Amino acid sequence: MRVAVVGGGPGGLYAAALLARQGHHVEVWERGAPEDTFGFGVVLSDETLGGIERADTVVHAALGAEFVRWDDVEVVHRGRLLTSGGHGFAALGRRRLLEILHERCAGLGVRLRFRTPAPDADELARTHDLVVAADGVHSATREKGAAHFRPTVTEGRCRYIWLAADFAFEAFRFEIAETAHGVMQLHAYPYSDDSSTVIVEMREEVWRAAGFDLCDEQESASRCAKTFSEALRGRPLRGNRSAWTRFRTVENARWSHGNVVLLGDAAHTAHFSIGSGTKLAVEDALALAEALAEALAEVTEEEAGPGRPGPQGVPPAGVARALAAYEAARRPAVASTQRAAAASMRWFEEIQGYVGQPARQFAFNLLTRSRRVTHENLRLRDARFTRAVEEEFGCAGGASGTPPMFTPFTLRGLTLRNRVVVAPMDMYSATDGVPGDFHLVHLGERALGGAGLVMTEMVCVSAEGRITPGCTGLWTSGQAAAWKRIVDFVHTSAPGTALGVQLGHSGRKGSTRVMWEGMDEPLPEGNWPLVAASALPYRPGVSAVPRALDTADLAALRSDFAAAAVRAAECGFDLLELHCAHGYLLSGFLSPLTNHRDDAYGGPLENRLRFPLEVFDAVRAVWPADRPMTVRISATDWAPGGTAPDEAERIAAAFAAHGADAVDVSTGQVVADETPEYGRSYQTPYADRIRNALGVPVIAVGAISSWDDVNSLLLAGRADLCAVGRPHLYDPHWTLHAAADQGYEGPGAPWPAPYRAGSRKPPTGKG
Repeated sequence: MRVAVVGGGPGGLYAAALLARQGHHVEVWERGAPEDTFGFGVVLSDETLGGIERADTVVHAALGAEFVRWDDVEVVHRGRLLTSGGHGFAALGRRRLLEILHERCAGLGVRLRFRTPAPDADELARTHDLVVAADGVHSATREKGAAHFRPTVTEGRCRYIWLAADFAFEAFRFEIAETAHGVMQLHAYPYSDDSSTVIVEMREEVWRAAGFDLCDEQESASRCAKTFSEALRGRPLRGNRSAWTRFRTVENARWSHGNVVLLGDAAHTAHFSIGSGTKLAVEDALALAEALAEALAEVTEEEAGPGRPGPQGVPPAGVARALAAYEAARRPAVASTQRAAAASMRWFEEIQGYVGQPARQFAFNLLTRSRRVTHENLRLRDARFTRAVEEEFGCAGGASGTPPMFTPFTLRGLTLRNRVVVAPMDMYSATDGVPGDFHLVHLGERALGGAGLVMTEMVCVSAEGRITPGCTGLWTSGQAAAWKRIVDFVHTSAPGTALGVQLGHSGRKGSTRVMWEGMDEPLPEGNWPLVAASALPYRPGVSAVPRALDTADLAALRSDFAAAAVRAAECGFDLLELHCAHGYLLSGFLSPLTNHRDDAYGGPLENRLRFPLEVFDAVRAVWPADRPMTVRISATDWAPGGTAPDEAERIAAAFAAHGADAVDVSTGQVVADETPEYGRSYQTPYADRIRNALGVPVIAVGAISSWDDVNSLLLAGRADLCAVGRPHLYDPHWTLHAAADQGYEGPGAPWPAPYRAGSRKPPTGKG
């Protein structure tokens, strides 16, 4: 094949070398000179190096002779140095990497065109069988084909600059400087025996307040060196066409069009704080070469026959299959990396909220920020460091100690024996709002399963406040009697387990079918009228239009909530949560997308908060003073113009000021056209932000799926309690099994006496 590679960075050069090894005729266009490069050092993982070794031992050997390696991460927090080992890094100079790849390409017959802009992408596509666009984050190829690739580029909230120091740090070093303008941060690592990459980063507003927007390269380097003089041992910093910039996260709906394919930063970027863009580009090159070799080997004689040639006689079908296989192989790995990178980038953007943490907790939080490194993983890397973090938290940890999740936590007059909450989950299995035997077994079984707190589903305060005909309620004495039966069972048969009730009203999301018959679909018959903050349907054209509540309605609803709270107290519930999330009635007042009122309950956030706070106050007034009350909020609507994290902080602060003992931080489900960023523990950053900004206890929720995740969130100070839902549907005894998996036998997770014989995993057959 005839292959054109646009861009002479590491990804493009390595792709050229690999394709040339397969016998293809490869040309590379690079607008810069051979010695031109930006940045300084490049970090590659052992996984990437393993792929290089399998694909090309010559390049692998050349790289191996150049690498500097280290294991430690040093975190400096307010003058205190903490070190964590076992991390394993390898780096070399970017210029030396390019030299190695230039030599390899030249030896394989690749034609390298330096100081030569590439021809138009359409022209290359007509004259070549394959065009590899490795032209970087500002890819001209991607922009020209934007209608096909459908790129999305978003900028971060920090400014950063790449610099270098003429000495080698002994480890990866992270340090903060708390200046009069705000927090500045240094990321530094060695890339040769006498040189280190140094990245200085800070929020945009800090950067402007400090006057860096007025500094040239030399002055920026000088001022950064002065700010971090202790870390640099008084030595200077130097630039290399260095400029302050914001990180651009690039995503594309498609990575190829015809015989043109995007590679590396042209296709995707991931924030530098979790690794190297060079690493991703090299892995792209490996995957593309492999996919192409396999696809072309499978080309049939019919496909290769007359009438089916590409520009140089190569069948388009083979190339098309290769590019589809390349994208299918790489996209999941890249998406995972980008999720981790986004979490890491946000952590650094919000670093001001963490600097007040104890030093070890701050270091642990930093090391686990992307959620790829966890408590258990860090223990494998550095058991001594992890043990010190556990001891500072208040647990011994390890096989013979108490894991973080099994430490107690107190809310008002209630002390929970552990930090695990069975999240509220609607069961849609009641009759006329009355919980039956199903609810007794469902909640009773999970109470026996070891969690510190078990929450009911949303219990509705009126018949019209139900989501579906199968929802439970607390608007009648008969419903209260049925709930008391369940509460009594839990307190008698699972002593030490707290049972909480969540009170709510469906608002505009009511009168729908049960979930498995059509989620958010209106009932085919027997519908009841809906009410909401404003007359806006949840799903326009599908959902019924609710009636906007008037003053008399609001007073009646306050009474409904208070009356339900009185019944809940009489039932003996240990905790009450007010549901102000997920687009239900009270949530509908909070979000600007669902509250279009022009009276005292609409407009600015202070007005939108008014009715939910009135309801909270009415419930708190009748709820026993020694029992805690929490509130669940949606910290983001995942939609333009909706509630954002800054407003969520203000909402949480308002409820805390009115007496909320904790905030249960969820997200979304407010509008039907939301676009959530799903992923492991994807909602926990919002709980983290509220906790560390306000000092309010929080319950984190959202795809927390392992006990390792729970321990990690607690140790990092991102949550006080963790609500776990689906895992408790899969395994009602999830909490007890988590204790058994960790070798924990203590008061935080006692097995019920009848189940004690099953407290160890049964033996299994030999593999």
